Amino acid sequence: MKKIHSSLIIFLALGVFGIITTEMGIIGVLPQVTQKFHISSSQAGYLVSIFAFIVALSGPFMTLLASGMNRKGILLTAVLMFAISNIVYAYTTKFEVMLAFRIIPAIFHPVFFSIALVTAASLVPPANSNKAITKVFAGITVGFAFGVPLTSYLAEKISLEAAFLFGAVVSMIAFIGILVWLPSMPVKEKMSFGKQLGILRKPQLWLTIVAVVFIFASMFSVYSYFAEYLGQVTRMNGSWISMMLLAFGVTMIGGNFVFGGFLNKNMTKTAVIFPLVYAVTYLFIYYLDSYFLPMVVMVFIWGAVHSGGLIISQALLMTEAKEAPEFGNSLFVSFSNVGITVGASIGGWFISHLGIQHLIWCGLMFALLAFLLIIAIMAIPRTRAEKVNVSGTDYSI
Repeated sequence: MKKIHSSLIIFLALGVFGIITTEMGIIGVLPQVTQKFHISSSQAGYLVSIFAFIVALSGPFMTLLASGMNRKGILLTAVLMFAISNIVYAYTTKFEVMLAFRIIPAIFHPVFFSIALVTAASLVPPANSNKAITKVFAGITVGFAFGVPLTSYLAEKISLEAAFLFGAVVSMIAFIGILVWLPSMPVKEKMSFGKQLGILRKPQLWLTIVAVVFIFASMFSVYSYFAEYLGQVTRMNGSWISMMLLAFGVTMIGGNFVFGGFLNKNMTKTAVIFPLVYAVTYLFIYYLDSYFLPMVVMVFIWGAVHSGGLIISQALLMTEAKEAPEFGNSLFVSFSNVGITVGASIGGWFISHLGIQHLIWCGLMFALLAFLLIIAIMAIPRTRAEKVNVSGTDYSI
């Protein structure tokens, strides 16, 4: 039985990997997409922002709707939609069709993510639930580390179709694994909608949500145009961009554990300092962007710092949503994608009106806004119970 559970958790993590590869892999192939459909970089950026917008719009609603449904059916439906959508990306000749099929999987993204975490925790004894969740969550950083750069590499070396078919194959493997290993999982004790929605009455939760939006807008206003930026400003070719995506993702894995350790030691200081660290990183990128080797070094640093935004945002939001963790997960997924939408859209505006070389200032602006809001949040007094909860939570992902 233990072996079955371990195998299933691997397939759940693979499903998360496939989701991240589908959602973020598009960033590494935007140059090829612009060429295929004869569109501008800012138009191609809609493939990033529309996905994030739909996740943000549908996340909490879909999670509430699915909270009483059989978890196996929801997981299988979600991962199948990602496989089908990647096949459409591979073979469509119309940008409008591709854009439409960014919407369909986005609807299922937060549902799969939230339910996969809860399912993983339910498969093991309570003492091991954090480890199980950690393994599933690892699909995110591994997706950034290998899924995104491999998608870019396949598009550069083989074809754009091959890149998208890779995403389809990953999702189908996850589908088969969940189909075979996961038993039927009807919900036995459903938390009422009212109890889940009750956490939305907390003013501090909404301040934290806005802070999460600013953090993700800072991160993805620039990262959404990673390939375009390195290609046009630093003059890297496709092979170098693929290697930089890989370097970015690999250092994200290391940075993930580093920031997790910092959060466990002192959440307040880590959350406050992070936006400033990102702002300084952006300044170095801006002033070194035309120098090839220094920019290579900065990509490694950038990736490590970038991972901090994911884990710090989740830590801040889940601290305020601990009464309804599944719904809280959906809020994190939803509003982090609001940040991605805002960041990618305003980043596209910066490119169109100021030029891609000034894109960094967009990320810097949002980093400073996040810093100011986190300072305000941390200044709000907490009860003794809340302080214990914050200091006793394990944020390593």
